[in-house]
Amino acid sequence: MKKNSKIYIAGHTGMVGSAILRKLKSENYTNLIIKSRKELDLINQEAVENFLNTEKPEYVFLAAAKVGGIYANESKSADFIYENLMIQNNLITSSFNSNVKKLLFLGSSCIYPKKSNLPITEDQILTGPLEETNKSYSIAKIAGLQLCQSFRKQYGFNAISIMPTNLYGPNDNFSLETSHVLPALIRKFHEGKANNADSVTCWGDGSPLREFLYVNDLADASLFCMKNYDESEPINIGTGKEISIQELSELIKSVTGFKGNILWDESTPNGTHSKSLNVPNINNLGWKSKIGLEDGIKKTYKWITENQTLIKT
Repeated sequence: MKKNSKIYIAGHTGMVGSAILRKLKSENYTNLIIKSRKELDLINQEAVENFLNTEKPEYVFLAAAKVGGIYANESKSADFIYENLMIQNNLITSSFNSNVKKLLFLGSSCIYPKKSNLPITEDQILTGPLEETNKSYSIAKIAGLQLCQSFRKQYGFNAISIMPTNLYGPNDNFSLETSHVLPALIRKFHEGKANNADSVTCWGDGSPLREFLYVNDLADASLFCMKNYDESEPINIGTGKEISIQELSELIKSVTGFKGNILWDESTPNGTHSKSLNVPNINNLGWKSKIGLEDGIKKTYKWITENQTLIKT
């Protein structure tokens, strides 16, 4: 991939897409294509096909997706499976039809079975039942992976898939109803501090373990894989380190400066107890995460305090 190669970043306004866009700009890639949702509806097959046939990018980063936490996945499961299937089908198929040289599909660690052997290796996909709370989203992502593999097998299309662990960082979704656990906790403790609250209530009992990757690290890994990975099988992207939700809450409490107590609502779901990723495959290729969790949370909170209106959604 050359510095003047024509590159399309699908989903450039989202957390991941915006990080990839920043990374490419910082590495002096100069021929970048972006389109807002108003300019291009990725659910519209004809619009996507016309766009790619007209622009003819050489490389595509497929970071566009409908994402959310447990509540959003459970309450809007039809939206999650439909929109993600349509976005993936349209972009992958039209990229092949318009002779894109290489496409990177952004998957998710939630594609793995609920009772995977830990740490989770890439070969455990489709070996057991999925976590019910995000099943629709997971199935859509599995379908995207399979579509990439099928186009590679049948037509030789160079489509690769990366499976990141839980992500966080600038441009995340901080809504209490639809966000993932880390941004939701930042929102709760941020507002608790602002309101001088005596306590903040968190979901579950705090025991689940989670692995978190700062989104700038994922952007770095995405560019690395676009240049260095050409296999059909997906590859995990993560830190290889987990933290309990209870410990995470204490860390976010400290970073935000909240002084009250932490309470736990055990009537709400915990989700999967643990789902750490096995990451030697990406490490052996020469990539490792660089930004630690505390540093990443501090960077994220600094971004929030500089963009106050973005946490009020």
